[in-house]
Amino acid sequence: MHYEIEGGHPLKGRIRASGNKNAALPCLAATLLTSEPVVLRNVPEIEDAHVMMEILKTLGCSVEKLSHGEYRLATLDVKSEEVPPHLAKKIRASILLAGPLLARVGRVILPPPGGDVIGQRRLDTHFLALQALGAHFAMGGFFELNARKLVGTDIFLDEASVTATENAIMAAALADGTTTI
Repeated sequence: MHYEIEGGHPLKGRIRASGNKNAALPCLAATLLTSEPVVLRNVPEIEDAHVMMEILKTLGCSVEKLSHGEYRLATLDVKSEEVPPHLAKKIRASILLAGPLLARVGRVILPPPGGDVIGQRRLDTHFLALQALGAHFAMGGFFELNARKLVGTDIFLDEASVTATENAIMAAALADGTTTI
């Protein structure tokens, strides 16, 4: 498909912008922060979004497709704080579950994320931000974070990381006090 535009004629009409993966995946992860139903619209119908929803289902989230790109998600109770390795290795965005799971249930066991290899990407910024909020971090074959209580604080991210910022914001949303990043 291509578009050809000839000058001298005013453009008019409507185009619906498709959903954005980098916006949808954090929104999907953030549904873990509440037991209330959340409706997301304009979710792109792509593999990464579908895998993220499969992960959410294993954690106890109900996922209902309402229409093309529209989903109702609800996690009344988190049934597991362990992200399944076979799903985590499919998408890099599985790291986005660290903040909301930690905030909601105080614990997360996360396999190293997978997905496309497009260069080296650090993960320590995520864990340092979550530790600043009060999490304890351990690493073996999996990343494990625990926190009895998250407490708002000032966080300095030593790397400009959109995803680490999203993780910190999601965790801070349920922390006591104010967080400044």
